[in-house]
Amino acid sequence: MDLNHLKTCVTIVPSSYVNLAQQSWMSRNHIFQHLLNHKKIPDEGWNECLVETFLSELSQLDSNNLIGKCGAGEREGRIYSDIVARRNYRFSHGVGRSGDVTAVQPKAAGSSIVNQLCSKLVLDFIHQAGGTTAKSCIIVPMATGMTLLLCFLALKSIRPDARYIIWPRVDQKSCFKSMISAGFEPIVIENCLVGDELCTDVDAIEKVIEKVGADSILCIHTTTSCFAPRIPDKLEEIAQICKDKEIPHIVNNAYGVQLSKCMHLLNQASKFGRVDAFVQSCDKNFMVPVGGSVVASSNKDNFLELVASTYAGRASAAPAIDMLITMLQMGRNGLKNLLSERKDNYSYLREEMRKLAEKHDERILETPHNPISIGMSLSSLVDKTSDVTELGSMLFTRRITGARVVPLGAKKTIGSFSFQGYGSHCNTYTCPYLTVAAAIGMKREECDILVKKLDKTIICLKKRVSQSGSAEISEEC
Repeated sequence: MDLNHLKTCVTIVPSSYVNLAQQSWMSRNHIFQHLLNHKKIPDEGWNECLVETFLSELSQLDSNNLIGKCGAGEREGRIYSDIVARRNYRFSHGVGRSGDVTAVQPKAAGSSIVNQLCSKLVLDFIHQAGGTTAKSCIIVPMATGMTLLLCFLALKSIRPDARYIIWPRVDQKSCFKSMISAGFEPIVIENCLVGDELCTDVDAIEKVIEKVGADSILCIHTTTSCFAPRIPDKLEEIAQICKDKEIPHIVNNAYGVQLSKCMHLLNQASKFGRVDAFVQSCDKNFMVPVGGSVVASSNKDNFLELVASTYAGRASAAPAIDMLITMLQMGRNGLKNLLSERKDNYSYLREEMRKLAEKHDERILETPHNPISIGMSLSSLVDKTSDVTELGSMLFTRRITGARVVPLGAKKTIGSFSFQGYGSHCNTYTCPYLTVAAAIGMKREECDILVKKLDKTIICLKKRVSQSGSAEISEEC
């Protein structure tokens, strides 16, 4: 209903009622106009009704929702289930076209607006989170690993003779599989142990480049966010090498947007070296369902256009819709509060974990350069149980999810590559350990529950093994 419709309503209800409705209508449309003009996250988050009204008006621009429409093709946005239609706010055409995932669709003006607007708001989100050098970004309807693969395939078109990807080791399967699934041979750079931290061996990277030649290298694939005791790669030094040797540089920034340290590393690397793109997960940073990621770049060249054109066919609009809704409801102030809360929770959880570690004759791994993950040794369990990973399964049955128990000497084969000490980012670490993370959206009460249940579970496990394999376990276990 537009303003003229409201004016006509004075013939139905008193004009004083209509005047109030007109004021509300004008306020709402002023908010919409401000968003479309500035393409920035609103300072204050929108309420649910405002978001749904905005999406409803945009969805009416898509051809499947036009009054009197007649679809004569094979893809006309028909949806059988009303539940599915409501779940997707009646956006059914997806985004992009066969040649470019970011292209505007003639049948889907509303969906295209959602996608383009969402990209602008995500870029604003990245800026607010500290990634001030980022100049552009695109949303890809695939999780981080597949999106990294897409970036590698995009690079292949401009470096057809390259066969290697240099990769400082991070024991996370999807980033490794992204390289081998794209048809490239990873050159694994083992990490250096400095104190408790595992950090980048820059000298080893330079030696590999000298050995195989820069032209045979597709890119250097680095990582920011990772599980302790691994710390972010030395991005600035590697970016300088990439600039000097003219080697592309792709950064796996999976959950790094929420971490000011990671964003600072990306800023510095982009300013003084070469970073072609950095990829981040939608669900880990923006708190939306799994299924989307963001490719961002600080360069002025057209690499993101190349990535977008490498994607085959149209794409689901679901990640963009979810992201747009979330950012509109969150607002800048909500984002600032979440980022601040995450930092406070990290400090609080680390201190509580330190107290717990001392109670059980363990210690917190000293990894000051990892701003999200906390590691606690499990040395006292080595002599008491042959498999410390039992602690992880016990935690899971107690509804503690996300904690990782890393034993010594674990082996893993991915494709034709075998890893020793898998999970610890190196062949041999100094002790088995457990990691937990204080990520965006975590609440203080969750920190308390985690520490309390971890304490009881360790006590339970020690009691279990002290009973020499007895099946009788006390009720508190």
